Amino acid sequence: MNSSRVVVSAIAALIMFLFLTPKSEAAISCSDVLKDLRPCVNYLKSGSGKPPAACCSGASALASTATSTADKKTACGCIKTAAQKMNPNSQLAQALPTNCGITLPVPVSPNVDCSKIN
Repeated sequence: MNSSRVVVSAIAALIMFLFLTPKSEAAISCSDVLKDLRPCVNYLKSGSGKPPAACCSGASALASTATSTADKKTACGCIKTAAQKMNPNSQLAQALPTNCGITLPVPVSPNVDCSKIN
């Protein structure tokens, strides 16, 4: 009987730990996001056609890195702030993932609502 109490206590402690532990913070930083997307700046401001290979490589790296909700929200805030400063061509920004053959977890837009990113 004593061992079953220990097991029940251990399970209860584990459940409490899982529910009371704060959600993980983002592992990605704005410097990571901006480093990945820096090769896209000129293209997004005044480019045409397909984005440069370095841009697509960076966007792909960002897509691979920003997988948790916290990472996506951090990336979203960084991209939104950068987009507000650089004022990208909205059509090029919207088409960037498709033109690079990837799926970005957040839009490249100065107007995105990052609170709605999952």
